Amino acid sequence: MAKSRLFRSTMVVSTMTMLSRILGLVRDMVLMSVFGAGGLMDAFLVAFKIPNFLRRLFAEGAFSQAFVPVLSEYKERFNLVEVQILISRTSGALLLILSLLTAIVIIASPWVITLFAPGFADNPVQFNTASELLRLTFPYLLFISMTAFAGSILQSYGRFAAPAFAPVLLNLCMIGAALIVAPMLDTPIMALGYAVAAAGLLQLLIQLPQLWQQRLLVAPKVDFKHEGVKRILRLILPAIFGVSVTQINLLLNTILASLMMSGSVSWLYAAERLSELPLGLIGVAIGTVILPSLSASEAKKDDVSFKKTLDWAARLIILVGIPAATAMFMLSDVLMQALFMRGEFKLIDAGMSGLALRSMAGGILGFMLIKIFAPAFFARQDIKTPVKIGVISVVANMIFSLIFIGLFYLIDLPLHGGLALATTGASFVNAGLLYYFLQKKGIFRFEAHWKKMLGQFMLSNIAMVTALYFALPYFPTHGAQWQRIIALLIICVLGAVVYGVVLLATGFRPRQLKHG
Repeated sequence: MAKSRLFRSTMVVSTMTMLSRILGLVRDMVLMSVFGAGGLMDAFLVAFKIPNFLRRLFAEGAFSQAFVPVLSEYKERFNLVEVQILISRTSGALLLILSLLTAIVIIASPWVITLFAPGFADNPVQFNTASELLRLTFPYLLFISMTAFAGSILQSYGRFAAPAFAPVLLNLCMIGAALIVAPMLDTPIMALGYAVAAAGLLQLLIQLPQLWQQRLLVAPKVDFKHEGVKRILRLILPAIFGVSVTQINLLLNTILASLMMSGSVSWLYAAERLSELPLGLIGVAIGTVILPSLSASEAKKDDVSFKKTLDWAARLIILVGIPAATAMFMLSDVLMQALFMRGEFKLIDAGMSGLALRSMAGGILGFMLIKIFAPAFFARQDIKTPVKIGVISVVANMIFSLIFIGLFYLIDLPLHGGLALATTGASFVNAGLLYYFLQKKGIFRFEAHWKKMLGQFMLSNIAMVTALYFALPYFPTHGAQWQRIIALLIICVLGAVVYGVVLLATGFRPRQLKHG
């Protein structure tokens, strides 16, 4: 029954995430069409990326990884009243910290923009717009962090639908703002700032009814002396590096991109958004679902169940991650032309974004593996190991950035491609070291049955690459956008069918994906 629930929960999260990602893709198509790539769009993306980056660090990243294991332990050891007290004290501490941070950033927004986008200082209009947008977007961090807190509670109690659906509201708000509100304003891009703040509040509100049903909607109270709060705070500070290192690397890329030619931030953003499609559909979904399960297994000291859950997650990740990375690499230019080339987003923007996506595509598998390997440590409340690995990965990203930017300069390629390639290299450093220590500590390793499976996956990917290679010349570079989108869908379906058929022909069966 538990195994069945785990699979059903993954499907729920994956389905809701798919809806969110599809709407997110529509959102980005609308934004690029209305505002283009460069100038004020770069200003918004920086102003949005700062609270979004901190959201992934404090909320969906470090906080969730620190909070869920402690909450799972309280569920196992104590009664409902003690769990309610833990939730009350934790929400009070989180609310106080985030409120203070939000107030500071709103007051100091010009200095924050100078720190995160130093290249904007040469363009007063872009700099001032980014500063004003940051004042509008930063309250999103407060709302969305409380949303993630509520979602972590619901996920620990097996309620995954509402937390997974919440991001849909952000996409709807931003689409509506771009199409309806922006034309009414003197500075149209400001509409997106209002939309982000409103979406954060809406995402929080839809979580509350289910918390009430679970008798877990309790008033916040500040008490930093509570045993559970102290443990969470000890876990959360180092966990920032352990689980959110990918976001730190992407933010470093944004800082460097602001110093490059106008449009570099937007081109990298478009590539990041597409690379996050498979990551969100599978990597984030599985990582979200397995953390409560791993934490419960650890609380019961059930090592067998712990390893089986990790093995099951790795099978799904690699099944999807390798073809996703390969397809993104091959279809990079086609994806940008089909999805974004419209209105203010020109052919040159599609080519520049395609270069970034090709450089970033290889890291998709690495990003996915991080999403399942890091929770294995946090479920065991082992913070030191992923923190050390996170620091190494950030340093590796800096070194790779210098190397690849220099290389791209020497061969006369746009420098933002070197930043994207550095992110790919850092992701594999991170994932590789996480696996090394999982194996060294006897927590998890790829057993003998993986040899045959990896062979099956590789043969299927070779067949898919061959199919895509022969199909690509038929893609209509010119013509209406709907024609390009239909051609893209046909090519993608062809690749997926070939991959699936060859995988079955090699002897792989769906039952191999069963938990345990």
